[in-house]
Amino acid sequence: MRWIVCFFSALLAVASAPAPSQAQDFPTKPVRILVPFAPGGIVDTAARVVGQKLHERWGQQVIIENRPGGNGFIAVTAAAKAPADGYTLLMAHTGEFSVNPAVFPDVPYDLDRDFIPITLVNDAPMVFVVNSALPHNSVQDMIAAAKAKPGTVGVSTPGTGSINHLLLEWAGLATQSKFLHVPYKGGAPAITATAGGEVPGGMAAMSSAMPHITSNRVKVIAVTTNKRSPVNMDWPTLIEAGVPGVSSSIWAGLFAPKGVPQPIIDKIYGEVAKILEMPDVTQRFAAGGGVPGGMPPAEYRTYILNEAASLKKVVAQAGVKPE
Repeated sequence: MRWIVCFFSALLAVASAPAPSQAQDFPTKPVRILVPFAPGGIVDTAARVVGQKLHERWGQQVIIENRPGGNGFIAVTAAAKAPADGYTLLMAHTGEFSVNPAVFPDVPYDLDRDFIPITLVNDAPMVFVVNSALPHNSVQDMIAAAKAKPGTVGVSTPGTGSINHLLLEWAGLATQSKFLHVPYKGGAPAITATAGGEVPGGMAAMSSAMPHITSNRVKVIAVTTNKRSPVNMDWPTLIEAGVPGVSSSIWAGLFAPKGVPQPIIDKIYGEVAKILEMPDVTQRFAAGGGVPGGMPPAEYRTYILNEAASLKKVVAQAGVKPE
C-alpha cells in the first residue's frame, strides 16, 4: 500500500510541474504589459520599446495597456490579480515599489507576496538644477544658502511624496540643511517654474529638464545616481558634490504576477536582457537620459527592497505625509 501512495504522489508531482515545453512554446497568444501611466514618459516608453522588440522576436502581439491613476494602485493591483501564466506583465517604476510602500501606510499590494521582479529595464537619473540667472553654481552653494536661511530656498518637484521630493528631503537630512519644498502637479510645471525663475532650484527627471538645460534656462549642479551620466560626464553626482550616501533614480522595470512558472520567467528575462543590449534600444533610452538595465531577477528584487528601506527612513525622519 505504501508504494502505491508513493507512486501516485510522484505522478501528481510530475503532472503539476511545469513541462520544459511550457517555456519553449511560450507565448502562444498575445501578451499584455500593464502600465500605471498614460502614454508618454519613461515607463510607457520602456514598455513600448520592449514590447515591440518582444513582438519581433516572438511573432506574437504584445499589447501595451495603460491604466493610469490612483498612485499606480490601479494597474499594479490588476497585474497582481492576473493569471500567473506569463501573459500579463507589469512595467512599473520607482514610485510603485520603492516610494509607495515608504509613503503610504496601506498599500494594496506587496512586492514579495504578489510579484516576481523580472529585470530593471531603464534607469535614468534625476538632476538637481538651479535657474541659470542665479549665482549658485554648485550643490554646496545651495546648501550654504539653505543653512543661512532655513526653509526659504525653494526647490520644485512634481509633487509631495514623489521620488524627487524624497530625494530632496534625503539630501537635506544628509547635509543638515532645510530646503523649501515647492510641489507642483507634475514634472513639466515643476521644471518650468525653475526655468522661469519662480523657484530657485528643482529636482527633476532628466527627460523633463533637458529642453531647459539645452536652452540654458537652468544649469545642472548634480545628477542623483551614484555614477555620472553619459549625457554629460562633467555633471557631478550628489555624493561627489558633498551629499554623503544619497543616490536614487527614476527606473522602469518588468514584473510578473507571483506564481508564473520559473521557466517562463527565465525565458522572458533572457529575451529582455538581449533586447536591452541592442544599439537602437540603448539610443532610445539615452534620448531621455537613461541607460538600459538587464539586472537578473534576484538582484533586482534586492535592489528594490534596499531602496524602499532607505526611502522609508527618509519619510519617517522628514515627516513626509501623502497628499
